[in-house]
Amino acid sequence: MQTHLPAGVAPKRRGPLVFLDYDQEELDYAYRQDVWASNAAEIAKRNAQKSAAAVARLGPPKRLRYGETEIETLDLYATSRPNAPVHVHIHGGQWRTGRAANDAFMAETFVDAGGHFISLDFTNVTETKGDLMPMADQVRRAVAWVYRNAAQFGGDNGRLYLSGHSSGAHLGGVVVTTAWQQYGMPPTIVRGALLCSGMYDLHPVSLSARSSFVTFTPAVIDAFSPQRHLDQLATPLVVAYGTLETPEFQRQSRDFVAAVRAAGKPVTLLVGEGYNHFEIRETLGNPYGVLGRAALAQMRG
Repeated sequence: MQTHLPAGVAPKRRGPLVFLDYDQEELDYAYRQDVWASNAAEIAKRNAQKSAAAVARLGPPKRLRYGETEIETLDLYATSRPNAPVHVHIHGGQWRTGRAANDAFMAETFVDAGGHFISLDFTNVTETKGDLMPMADQVRRAVAWVYRNAAQFGGDNGRLYLSGHSSGAHLGGVVVTTAWQQYGMPPTIVRGALLCSGMYDLHPVSLSARSSFVTFTPAVIDAFSPQRHLDQLATPLVVAYGTLETPEFQRQSRDFVAAVRAAGKPVTLLVGEGYNHFEIRETLGNPYGVLGRAALAQMRG
């Protein structure tokens, strides 16, 4: 009988295994979030309310352009402290949804601690007809733009930090395993990264229902699987997940941490007990939350 199923889904006789001990239905469920986190809509409403309150207190963000197209912009919530560290966040949304404005509730945690907070906008995989390359290219160029232009808004590019959640953590993993020398950047462009609830090897993802909206080829899987490019990793990592997340999002995080450790690179595994996929993201907007505390510790060195 099937075992890797969310609560409320009746198990059936297991079909042929497609990955590890998952049959097709189990693997498809393991890369969905809605069936594992029934309170997602309520959390989104709560975060929207908190975002509105943050903008009312901090003022609207500066919209800065890092590229030529309309979507290639970022939201900057600036601190008044000069030469301050910079924290860049990459939103999630199955590579299909999400906007920088939805992350406003996170900004106060960093601004109040004396740092700049930036959330990126970039295209989605629906608009690119399933191609992950433009998304990866945009987030890389955005991080490079912040590094080059930090001094213009009072930032210290020697203290540039990164976070990402879900598909944003995947893209964050792509960023920190980029061969930055090819972009004329130092390999240590990102001084620390917090990757939460992400995917770091795309092979099992390509076997799931996500292949219906992402074009997975062997070349894509290899190029955009951070776990396969740890030779380029020069950034200390914190990798996090919640214990109420899907079994694959938990396994992906544990296996990624094990691979980073085996490569001799610095990494910390952070497990949020009792948090689902959306609840743990929310803690990045709280200086005493699981993710907020970890991100501030990185920023403070």
